[in-house]
Amino acid sequence: MNFSTLRKDYPEFLYRGYRVSVEEAALCIEYDFSISGLCDFHPRWRIPCTEPQGFLGDPAVERMVFSLGMTELVSYWKITCSPVVRILCGSLTEAQCGWWKKLYFGGLGEFFYRNGIETDPEGFMTIRCEGKPLTETPSDRSLKGRLIPVGGGKDSIVTLHLLRHLHADSMAYMINHRDSSVAAAKLAGIPEERICEVYRSLDPNMLECNAKGFLNGHTPFSAIVAFSAVLTAYLHGVGEVILSNESSACESTVSQAEINHQYSKSYAFEHDFFTYEQEFLRSGVQYYSLLRPLTEFQIARYFAALSPAYHEIFRSCNAGAKKDAWCGKCAKCLFVSVILLPFLPYERIVSLIGNDMLGDEAYGPVLQELCGLLPNKPFECVGSRKEVNIALCLGIAKAEQAGMPLPSLLQGYRQSALYEEYAPIAASFGGEFDTEHHLPKDMEALVQQACVTAFQTKTQS
Repeated sequence: MNFSTLRKDYPEFLYRGYRVSVEEAALCIEYDFSISGLCDFHPRWRIPCTEPQGFLGDPAVERMVFSLGMTELVSYWKITCSPVVRILCGSLTEAQCGWWKKLYFGGLGEFFYRNGIETDPEGFMTIRCEGKPLTETPSDRSLKGRLIPVGGGKDSIVTLHLLRHLHADSMAYMINHRDSSVAAAKLAGIPEERICEVYRSLDPNMLECNAKGFLNGHTPFSAIVAFSAVLTAYLHGVGEVILSNESSACESTVSQAEINHQYSKSYAFEHDFFTYEQEFLRSGVQYYSLLRPLTEFQIARYFAALSPAYHEIFRSCNAGAKKDAWCGKCAKCLFVSVILLPFLPYERIVSLIGNDMLGDEAYGPVLQELCGLLPNKPFECVGSRKEVNIALCLGIAKAEQAGMPLPSLLQGYRQSALYEEYAPIAASFGGEFDTEHHLPKDMEALVQQACVTAFQTKTQS
């Protein structure tokens, strides 16, 4: 369906309200969204916690629940891209409206691009607030410990391992159950009673609209993680939410354009959220990414050095997520195969992924996207073009030193100009430490020592 036509036919999206209730040691939230003339939507959340009734009417909880709804609504708004969003259950300042529009526009960059939608940060949406302002009183709730979102991939496993000495007052956080996430948390030493699984359900009307041909596409899921994790941390009396997003997430997916599949994993969003929490949520919960100073390359290096038990359970494939498995066919699976190439035996990588992707010419175009021979990266959570090239060069060097034959895609890459460019500098890569982050000083020192200095010392010795 046409973007312009849909905006004319469905001019308003309504955020009518939300209902907070208590059910069996859990705080439950039901949102009320509506596209005028089309249908209503009622997504739900269930967040387990002790004594949830004590949070009913808590001003900080109200602010966080309202804000989580602001994050949820974009998944439903995108169905018609209605030009006006009416907020009936709260009020936002001009600065807050600008903040939300920045998140929506940046987080929907891939959606606009892949649907051929041409719009701009001002004109794509007008937010009109018709509700009462929420109470702004900062929370004085006593908070301690940390909540660690766990997705089951190598990044959150590295965070869990780095913080293993602090797990006495750490919790693992996950949205909907996934075996690999639970297994990773338990293997890292977090007991089952400190694993918090919240449940998020989409409204089936959205899926029906998708089936009918309304607009569909990628939305900023990591923003959902941010707002829901801070709310969950507050409910559990936890003082920090520690993410596992890296500096590589900041690179644009589309060449010569600011369109980033990982926008809500970027430092730009992390910084914006950090500021929004302090100025408007005022929960007292600190939010930052432990791995922000690192690259995917450095994270893969640390991960590869961990116990093989972690290698067996990690999962990063979106295509195989419902089965909690690697599909062995997508761009993410190929990227993981590449980034681990310098650090694990080739046969081990093939065994983990379940397919010899680098030995199959069919994946040549995807590899070209990953390394920059083609202008756009795959729309997946993958590393930067530079570190893909570095990993390929180091993988080739390792194989040649061992007298091993090169898989077909590595043979082809070895003849490329990119190989000539990166091979001379590949061995010196891995000492980077990005200064754009929100890590406390003790965490900064921990990450730098464990993920950078320790490996430089090994290389020198």
